[in-house]
Amino acid sequence: MSDLSVTEAIVRSGVVAVLRAPAADAFSAVSDVLVEAGITALEVTLTSRGALEALAGLRRRLPAHVAIGAGTVLSPDDAKASIDAGAAFLVSPVSVPGLEGFDVPVYPGAFTPSEIFAAARTGAPLVKLFPAAVVGPRYLKDLHGPLPGVRIMPTGGIEIADVAAWLTAGAAAVGLGGPLLGDAAAGGSLAELAERARRAVDAVAYARS
Repeated sequence: MSDLSVTEAIVRSGVVAVLRAPAADAFSAVSDVLVEAGITALEVTLTSRGALEALAGLRRRLPAHVAIGAGTVLSPDDAKASIDAGAAFLVSPVSVPGLEGFDVPVYPGAFTPSEIFAAARTGAPLVKLFPAAVVGPRYLKDLHGPLPGVRIMPTGGIEIADVAAWLTAGAAAVGLGGPLLGDAAAGGSLAELAERARRAVDAVAYARS
């Protein structure tokens, strides 16, 4: 995928599943369920033990149209290791100097209007609003008044029930972690994960109908 097509794949999915757990052992099974439900953008967080190996395995196994990236990228070394493992995009919770030179899209984290504007000025095709649940969809709507050209991906504590409200407020896509994964990455029910994933996909369809 080109940089543009990766970002467009994320926007098309509407939801980025943030895969975070103490260990990445179950990420393969979890990803199969998510992709089957229609979530085709996956972020493997580097804070999960075995994240790079899991990312490489997902890239080998999953269809080419699934965008697979690395999250919690906090240094150029993290970025290089992630790209070597097959990451098609990089996500950070903050703005990290030195990530702009890599050949995959980088989505930096920001919170205040000034941070969001500065992140967009680096050429980031999406800016991660983090932590989003602290402020809510109204904050995003207000940001789009003075910053209409910035594409924003709210992430952090967002509930599935709030996905449609964020998209309606102007989010390009929404990052979903714990409320989507539940305990599925730690041995919990994959059937319940499938149900949550379907609800998230339905919320995207509803918001865009």
